[in-house]
Amino acid sequence: MKVTAEKNEKVANMIFASIYPLYLNRLEKNGRTKEELNQVIEWLTGFNEDKLQELIDDKVTFETFFQQANLHPNAHLIKGVVCGYRIEDIEDEFEVYKQCRQMEKLIDELARGRKMEKILRQEKK
Repeated sequence: MKVTAEKNEKVANMIFASIYPLYLNRLEKNGRTKEELNQVIEWLTGFNEDKLQELIDDKVTFETFFQQANLHPNAHLIKGVVCGYRIEDIEDEFEVYKQCRQMEKLIDELARGRKMEKILRQEKK
């Protein structure tokens, strides 16, 4: 599927605080924890637990969330399909959409029971 400017804009304007509980609920149903969710988000964005809570309290949009993030240098290693979109095929002009899908891919892997060391991508040596 192709990402459109409208879809990118819609995701960019979504409030992170409204989606975070959905991520958490999904993970807890699958036996994972809030700490694991925060660990995955911290790996991707650089946000520690305090900063993450601040962003939730401030009700920032995904656009602001990712603007403030310091994306992990290995984020480009996140590949695969999420919601019908192949992450590596999302054009760079739709950066927020791509970053959101990367985070969702990590959360999806966590929910499916993948080991944390596999989720937190490392460059192959």
